[in-house]
Amino acid sequence: MRLDKFLKVSRLIKRRTVANEACDNARVTVNGRPAKASYDVKVGDKLTIQFGQRSLTVEVLQVAEAVRKDDAVAMYREIPSA
Repeated sequence: MRLDKFLKVSRLIKRRTVANEACDNARVTVNGRPAKASYDVKVGDKLTIQFGQRSLTVEVLQVAEAVRKDDAVAMYREIPSA
């Protein structure tokens, strides 16, 4: 699954166009490297998203094309920043 679509389906970012722009502006890294929106997300990848001054790091636990809002949280695990 594409990175921008994963961010939208998992509801880490509200809209796919916003996720696409975040990737274009290098605000999303995968396993420590800036990633394009077309990156193929795999289970075990560690994503870091910059939201202004705040950053969020998550580990991908599941990749699914469509999930309900309640089940979206099960797609990733938040990793506390050190």
